[in-house]
Amino acid sequence: MFDPFPVGRLDKDTVGLLLLTNDGELNHRLISPKWKVDKVYYAKIDKKVTEDDVEKFKAGITLDDGYLCKEAKLEILNATDDGSEVMITIQEGKFHQVKRMFEAVGKKVVYLKRTEFGTLPLEEDLEEGEYRELKHEELATLKKF
Repeated sequence: MFDPFPVGRLDKDTVGLLLLTNDGELNHRLISPKWKVDKVYYAKIDKKVTEDDVEKFKAGITLDDGYLCKEAKLEILNATDDGSEVMITIQEGKFHQVKRMFEAVGKKVVYLKRTEFGTLPLEEDLEEGEYRELKHEELATLKKF
């Protein structure tokens, strides 16, 4: 019986790549920080993101509840005083983590989209709400984590 469940979660106002599986072991390996699986997001931020922010994310951001996030890769795509576009790579998935990381540096996420999960990129031609099955090669690669 195929009784799928999501691999991790997306916040209600976050869009992008979401995997569904019925393989509990695969789910655990993909979401556990122990296995260092990258989750990549594109984000629009309400303020200018700086190189200082990049360094803070690299060092690990402390969230409002005292949790110290693991190192995150923050790449600035575009930054003006009116806002920024960034790519952020994390290997965790705490509750509202990306949003809370930016709040910790005095900024707000206004749009968030997961673009990659592990080695799997979100297909550009896949419309929001659409889905497809993974190819055998994609699944095999994900199982290597």
